[in-house]
Amino acid sequence: MSKSFKPEFLVSGTWCSNAQRFATHAEALATAAARFQVWTMPTDYRASESDDPVNYVRDENGDRGI
Repeated sequence: MSKSFKPEFLVSGTWCSNAQRFATHAEALATAAARFQVWTMPTDYRASESDDPVNYVRDENGDRGI
């Protein structure tokens, strides 16, 4: 099984995520940080390990599906 990382956001005391999965912890954390900067509901963010396949990559242009 492939390992991936997902961005998560703390909203009203619950950790939430979407379908994005990245190959590295750094990519997932960078996208979470970028969203956290512009969203108003989350009070924290993190990147967590997942068993889902990688489906996104983050580079200098932002996120893109693969």
